[in-house]
Amino acid sequence: MAVPGFDEHDLASDPVAQFRTWFADAREAGEPVPETVVLATATADGIPSARAVLLKGVDERGFVVFTNHESRKGRELDANPHAALVLLWPSLGRQLRVEGSVERVGRDEVEAYFRTRPRPSQVGAWASPQSDVIPSRAALEELVVAAEERFGDADVPAPPFWGGYRVRPWTLEFWQHRANRLHDRLRYRRDGDAWLVERLAP
Repeated sequence: MAVPGFDEHDLASDPVAQFRTWFADAREAGEPVPETVVLATATADGIPSARAVLLKGVDERGFVVFTNHESRKGRELDANPHAALVLLWPSLGRQLRVEGSVERVGRDEVEAYFRTRPRPSQVGAWASPQSDVIPSRAALEELVVAAEERFGDADVPAPPFWGGYRVRPWTLEFWQHRANRLHDRLRYRRDGDAWLVERLAP
C-alpha cells in the first residue's frame, strides 16, 4: 500500500482539529477501537507504568479518560499530575503522542458521563477495588452481587472514588509512516497561547 506523505501544509492550525481529522480517518479505515489509548503515568519518584484505556473525550481543554481514583493510575496521576498518551492506528501507519499536565475532571462532567455507561459497568465501578490484590474471581463476583443488591432497581450514581482525568497537552506529535523509516513527525508545541509546529527527524 502506498503511504501518503504528511507535510506542514497538511496540518490544521489547531491540534485538536488535526486529531479529529485523523480520528475520523481511523474510523473510516475500520480500526476496530480507534479510541484505544496507552496512558503512561509515573509515581512521585518517577517510576513509570502504562496501560491501554479508552479515550472518552477531547476538546480544546485536553484529552479525558475515566477511572477509579484509588487505582494505580489514579494514585499516580494524583501524586504526579503529568502523563503521556499514545494512540496507534496501524492500518493507516499513524500514531499520535501527547504529553501534558493532568487535572481531575469536574464532578458534573463525571456524573454526566457515568450516566451513559451500561448498568453492569456502573455496578462494576462500585464493586471492584481496582488494582488491589483479591483472593479469586469468585470473590470479585461476590462483590458485584453485593453491589447489585445494594442498588436494586434504583439508579446507580457515580462512586465518589471514581472520576476522570484530563491531560492538558503541551506537545502533540503526529507521526506518519514512510518508506525506509524516514517517517514524517510533525509536532505542535505550546508556546504561551499559541501552538508552534516543528518537524522532528525520524
